[in-house]
Amino acid sequence: MVSIEHVAHKILTYVPYVLVLIDMRYEGVKCGREASVDNHMEMGKKLLAAGQLADALSHFHAAVDGDPKNYMAFYRRATVYLAMGKSKAALPDLSRVIELKPDFTSARLQRANLLLKQGRLDEAESDFKKVLKSNPSDKEKMDAQSQLTKSDEIQRLVAQARSSFNSKDYVTAASQFDAVIETCIWDVTSREMRAECFIQMGEMGKAISDLKAASKLKSDNTQAFYKLSTIYYNLGDHEMSLNEVRGCLKLDPDHKQCYSHYKQVKKLNKQIQSAEELIQEQRYEDAVSKYEAVMKTEPNVHHFSLLAKERICHALAQGQQASKAISVCSEVLESDPQNVNVLKDRAEAYVQEEQYEEAIKDYESAAQHSENDRQIKEGLERAQRLLKQSQKRDYYKILGVKRTAQKKEIIKAYRKLAQQWHPDNFQDPVEKKKAEKKFIDIAQAKEVLTDPEMRTKFDHGEDPMDPESQQGHRHHQHFHEGFHSFQGFNPFGSGPFNFKFNFN
Repeated sequence: MVSIEHVAHKILTYVPYVLVLIDMRYEGVKCGREASVDNHMEMGKKLLAAGQLADALSHFHAAVDGDPKNYMAFYRRATVYLAMGKSKAALPDLSRVIELKPDFTSARLQRANLLLKQGRLDEAESDFKKVLKSNPSDKEKMDAQSQLTKSDEIQRLVAQARSSFNSKDYVTAASQFDAVIETCIWDVTSREMRAECFIQMGEMGKAISDLKAASKLKSDNTQAFYKLSTIYYNLGDHEMSLNEVRGCLKLDPDHKQCYSHYKQVKKLNKQIQSAEELIQEQRYEDAVSKYEAVMKTEPNVHHFSLLAKERICHALAQGQQASKAISVCSEVLESDPQNVNVLKDRAEAYVQEEQYEEAIKDYESAAQHSENDRQIKEGLERAQRLLKQSQKRDYYKILGVKRTAQKKEIIKAYRKLAQQWHPDNFQDPVEKKKAEKKFIDIAQAKEVLTDPEMRTKFDHGEDPMDPESQQGHRHHQHFHEGFHSFQGFNPFGSGPFNFKFNFN
């Protein structure tokens, strides 16, 4: 039987050999890893030189993962980030380089320049001073000294700008922040303060530009998104307002201001979309009601009231409610006299009311602000034709009906007038002659207005019965010949005049 001591002795004799094998294996892995990192570094440099930044970045990622203490891998990756315009990503890599190799002057100078652009002036000055205290090249020394001087000047400008801002001298503050941001292009605080200056100055476009930049420069900038949303809202742009407030809630779903504002904008947006769908469906009365609800939802923002009235004006004009349309359109034009869409809608309403001269004025005014609008050109030509036509013969007036009258109304009016003006009702030769002319006009009016094609022509300013018109000449001539030659049914009784008219 083998004793325990003997077995233990045997095992101990093999331990040195095992340790040697482990050490050899570790060295092999280490050598393999180092070779892999070197390969990635070499490939990354070649791809960077060739301008293939994305591929180079992949190799430097692998090099960093392979050797987290390789400061050159971090530096190369930072170089690629900067070449790609990703300064925010480059900054942590440059800081890691300096941590691993504090005397790496080039990395510190690059970090100082990034910090200066971000407006982190104290940190930038510290780096510039350390560069000058190290052993920099002549170029590095000159760059560091120049940037340090610039940083001192910007510190003074920032102090002045904030003093002007606190004194509510927003014009001066904005100008001073301009000078700061010219160098500190990624300075979020300066951009946000300049945006507030622009808001106070009423320059909303400039404020939007600064706030959009601020929302991108600072990853969790909920306040920038909120301000953007409120600016767009007050400008009447409900869709952009909704987009920006959603950006805020993506960062913080529990943000009280953004959530409250989101509910209001969403409700308003839904009402406006619904109203526009009703207009598309030609449900104009419902669309008017919906836009009236929009004004109740947001009574305090002038732009939304104006938008609602503009669309109500359009719906009323399209719905043949000309008198109401003219009133609402005129109200909008008092605030926005160059609104082309409202000018067109009011012109159409004037046409419906047979106020052709007023319609022409509106179309001409609209044309001044939108020269190439075909709808304006066609509308103006139509209004001019109708004005000319109204100065001659108007079949609607002859029958005493509106331009929107249905066929039943037209026939009813015709029957009443035909009975009233039938020549058999008159004995005096002069009166009979007058009645004969009137009776023909009534019959022609009925014929034109009950024929869809002829009515359409007339509504566009062309008289189908006008002998001067090539299209209407033969029909007109035939009608007058028929007056003297027809011997047919007289629906009103006997007499020397016999007429044949078709009552549809």
